[in-house]
Amino acid sequence: MIDRRRFLALGVLAAAGGIGGAPAQAQQVKFFRIGTGGTAGTYYPLAGVIANAISNPPGSRPCDQGGSCGVPGLVATAVASNGSVANINAINSGAMESGFSQSDVAYWAHTGTGIYEGKPKVEALRLIANLYPESFHLIARKGSGFKSVADLKGKRVSLDEPGSGTLVDARMVLAAFGLTDKDIKAEYLKPQQSADKLKDGALDAFVSVTGYPQGAISELAATSGIELVPIEGPGVDKMLAQYTFFGRDEIPTDAYKGVAGVKTISVNAQWVTSAKQPDDLVYEIAKALWNDNTRKLLDAGHAKGKTIQLATALAGAGVPVHPGAERFYKERGLVK
Repeated sequence: MIDRRRFLALGVLAAAGGIGGAPAQAQQVKFFRIGTGGTAGTYYPLAGVIANAISNPPGSRPCDQGGSCGVPGLVATAVASNGSVANINAINSGAMESGFSQSDVAYWAHTGTGIYEGKPKVEALRLIANLYPESFHLIARKGSGFKSVADLKGKRVSLDEPGSGTLVDARMVLAAFGLTDKDIKAEYLKPQQSADKLKDGALDAFVSVTGYPQGAISELAATSGIELVPIEGPGVDKMLAQYTFFGRDEIPTDAYKGVAGVKTISVNAQWVTSAKQPDDLVYEIAKALWNDNTRKLLDAGHAKGKTIQLATALAGAGVPVHPGAERFYKERGLVK
């Protein structure tokens, strides 16, 4: 992860005339935060890979000399947060330059619908890139016998923390089976806390909307054993017809050690920002995100990194593309 204080110092050294005695042109440092989710999720490690890829702090070796291929003068950082809703709120308030969000939450925020009904629209929300599909995981204790969401009635279930997109989707899935928070013994915990409580026998199940394999779930599968509960049935079919940002999905067998695969649903993970961010900056960020060097980092940095592809960079875009990113995509033929 990029150390903000370290590169502040580097910036000062560069401006003063170089590092290690080498002359360097003064360069203004620009910080660019990426709001993520809990550290045990998929957002945080992937954002760390992307942050390193798009950063090019003062004093870095040029890209063609084996150095950083990021945006000159940029120091990007991945910041742990409560997830999609919290990230969008932070972008809207100016507390964060960008963040990851579920596609459904971004759409609701921009249009003032869904969970943002009756709230001010986040009209300045803009897309940098669609990243990868996030699968709805319903994780239960091994031997729980749960065959459907309906079996959760009266059980101890964590729906994720307030401010997360997972909590929003969990409530929608419960509703598809005629349930609400009041029909279960609901808790609202981060994925790692949920995994710990499930392992200790203090939870029966928990929900996580994330790319697989997710770290906390993988560890739980390997140590205590888990079962995945399918998300399917007439109620789900109706929900998919009503909310087009959901898609049918499947978590394959052995995505988690010794765990049978299930049919489920998914949304897209997207990287969003504000229309207030400079066009030239976002253009350079998009250019850095999709260069060959970043491709190598994504492929090696996380299991989900391989699914982040330029061909699907605009898939499921429920909010307008930032003009800076759009300029890059036009150059690459993705936008006419």
